[in-house]
Parts: sequence; structure tokens; C-alpha cells
Amino acid sequence: MIQRNRKRWLSSMPIKWKLTLWSAFFILLLFIAYNSVQYIFVEKWMIGQEKVHIRQQMNDVLNELLEKEVEFAETELPQIRNDLNKKNQKGQLIRIINKQNNKIISVSDGIPEEWIPPKQSALTEIVITDYADHSFLIMRSPITIHSFKGTVEIVKNIDQFKQFTEDILRVFVLSGLGAVILSGLGGGLLAQQLLKPLQSMAMTIQNVGRKGLQERMEVPKSNDEIAILMKMFNKMMDQVEQSFHQQSQFVEDASHELRTPIAIIDGHLSLLLRWGKHNPSVMEESLNISYHELTRMKSLVQDLLLLTSAERDGNFSEEVVFQADQAILKTVGKCEQLHPNYTFETSFEGFEEREMMVSDSHLEQILMILLDNAVKYSEIGSAIRIAGYVRHDKAFIEVTDRGIGIPEKDLPFVMERFYRVDKTRSRKQGGTGLGLAIAKRLIEQYNGQITIQSKESLGTTVTVSFTCHLRFKKREAEPSE
Repeated sequence: MIQRNRKRWLSSMPIKWKLTLWSAFFILLLFIAYNSVQYIFVEKWMIGQEKVHIRQQMNDVLNELLEKEVEFAETELPQIRNDLNKKNQKGQLIRIINKQNNKIISVSDGIPEEWIPPKQSALTEIVITDYADHSFLIMRSPITIHSFKGTVEIVKNIDQFKQFTEDILRVFVLSGLGAVILSGLGGGLLAQQLLKPLQSMAMTIQNVGRKGLQERMEVPKSNDEIAILMKMFNKMMDQVEQSFHQQSQFVEDASHELRTPIAIIDGHLSLLLRWGKHNPSVMEESLNISYHELTRMKSLVQDLLLLTSAERDGNFSEEVVFQADQAILKTVGKCEQLHPNYTFETSFEGFEEREMMVSDSHLEQILMILLDNAVKYSEIGSAIRIAGYVRHDKAFIEVTDRGIGIPEKDLPFVMERFYRVDKTRSRKQGGTGLGLAIAKRLIEQYNGQITIQSKESLGTTVTVSFTCHLRFKKREAEPSE
């Protein structure tokens, strides 16, 4: 239960405090590790220096005693004591004992002899010992001169060394605590700076709920990862707002487009139910009009389904069409049968050895939309020109008419859903305003491009381009004679 409450508490903790605590914790661990290594190194180095110094003193004492070949007679002791006093230092004891562990001679400066009992040693040794809250470094070395066998002891007070190491440890601890506090403050400030974009994003999302999709984040002038994230968020919001408006416009336009034929059909059916069914001429007219509107509704629904399918399907850039000129001519032939009162002119250049990155069915669908628009907005008997050519790795298809054209102000919008330049004329001609939107979406699925150039009363040229590649034909090897 306690562990579950702890996990719940940690999960509910704000990110700012998590970053602050974790940064302080890791800095504390690093500081402890660094100071521990530093403290151990300093302590061992200082101990090593003290051992080197006491070894030098021991060598001086032993060399002098061996050079003089003293026998530690009563007459020699005053001179030996005088020499040892010269070599002795403050806070240090030098003592010579025999093999019976009895003191022969001793000189001391600040260290009572009873604190460190004499001890015979057969080997040279260095030890550290404590007595009465004092620390001592002791070196013992055996000495043999003629018949004398004993031990030389040097005892050095290292209280200052211990105090110095304790001071260093205290400084490390205090600096560690200071570093933790500073790292906590720094981590908090850093977390606050790092979380500002997220807080701004959260505030923007709240404002979106209150004020609308037009809310955006203020992007700083820097080009770091945070600024990139904020730009991506704004770009995403632009797309969301655009999609929302498009969806709203789509619903509004679809409702408007469906409302008109439904109202017409409803009116004529009501007319027939009231009194028109007894009048053959009225009945025929109402049925013809209702059938026409029903056909237009069916076309609208089919176009909506087609557009939804084009937007939902993935990228088809791996599909190709061979002999694109033949495929285009086949589609043009179908249009000639549907519109015998129009003339279709074709010309192709460079398509023979090329494969175009688009499927046969979608190419036909795109061309049928473009040709149908060209026919709708051209006078009967007009010529529609279809031209194809290749430039580098791009194949271009142009559909040109000499119809009514498109006003310059309407050109940027003609490929949007349900957009029609002349709504009254388009409705009479049976258009749904979805053809170019469907064509544009299909072309984009193949990473192609579509552009429109038009002048009012002069005509329109729609240019479609797809990626194309050379198609290499495999030639069979001729048999040798």
C-alpha cells in the first residue's frame, strides 16, 4: 500500500519538480564520487609524504650510529642523546631499545614516553596508532652494532595532519551541500526555462478550446529544438484549422448541394400527390425533372465517395503506365463518343520509350475529369486540344479549350471542393464542383503536379505532370549462323 501511494505520488509530481530533484540527486552522486576520490588521493598522498620523511630520519639515525660504531656504553650515552636531540623535531620521539625491550636512550619533544610503550621489532615497520585523542606515526627499524642488537623507534605526532584531513572532509561536505542546493536552484530554473514552451503549448491549447483554432504559440527567434517544436506545433495547428474549415465548408456545401435537388424532388412529388397525377403532362414534366435531380444527386454522391477514397488511399508512386500516349488516345476516343459535337486534337512527343509513374485507371480518370470540364465550358463545335511531351524526367499533358475561361480572382480556388466560378451555369450543366479536387488529389498521390492557366473569354489550359523514366526493351540475341 505504501509503495503504491509512493508510485502515485511520484506519477502526480509536476515535471518541474521531477527535473529539479533528479538533477540535484545526480549532481550529488557525482559530487560525492568526485570528492571521495579526491579526499582519498589527498589523504594517501599526505600519509605517503610523512612516511617518506620519517624514513629519511630513520636512515640518518641508523647511518650515524653505524658510522660511529657506538656500543651504547654509559660514557657514550650523553653524546648519542645530544646527537639525537639535534635530529629530533617538534612533536616527535626518538628512542633506542635493546632486545630485552628495555629503553637504552630516548629524546622527546612534546610526546610523553608512557603514551607509546617500547616494542622490539625484527623487521622494519611503519604503523599509525591513536592514544588519548592523539594520532601517531611510528617507524621501527632493527639495528645491530657488534654485540648490540636492538630497535630504533621514531614516533611522530600527526595530529595536524589528521586535523587538516578532517578540515578537508568538512569543506568537501559543506561544498557538497552547497552544490546540491545550487544544483537544485539551477535545476529548477533550467526546468522552468525548458518547460516554458510546453506551458505555452498547454496555454495555447486551452485558448484554442476557449477562443478558437486561430490561437498560435509565439516562436522565439532562435533555431534550437524548442523553437522547432513550437514551429511544428503552429504548423500542425494551421493544418488542423485548415482541415476544420475545409470540413465545415465541405459539410456546408454538400448540404447546400443536396438541399436543392431534394427540395425540387419534394416539390414535384407534393404536386403529383395533390393533383398532378391526374394530369399526364404535369406528371411527365415532374417525373422528368425529379429524375434529372436524382441523377445529379447520384453523381454528387459518387464524386464524394471518389474524393474520400482518393484522400484515404496511400501513395501509388510505384505504379506505372506504359505507352501513355496510347492510353491517352483511348480516353480521348471515349470522349469523342460521348461528345460527338466537339473536335479533339492530339499531339504527342517523346512518349514512345517512356514509362509514366501513374496507373492506367487513374490516368484515365484524371483525363476524363479534365476533358469533361473542357467540354462543359466550351461552345458546341469547339476544338479541345490534348498535347503530351517530355522534358528531362517529367512527362507533361496539356488539355486546352477555347471556352469561357476562368476569372483571375477565381484561379487560386478552382481546385477546392464545391468551388464553381458560375454556380448557376454549373448547376445547369450538371457539375458538382468536385472534379478538379478529385483530379488534384489523385495527381498528388503520384507526386505529380497540376497547374491551370486561363483568360476570360479566351480559354483554359490545364497542365498535368508526372515523373517518367526511359523504358529499356530487352532484345533477344540473334542466333549465330
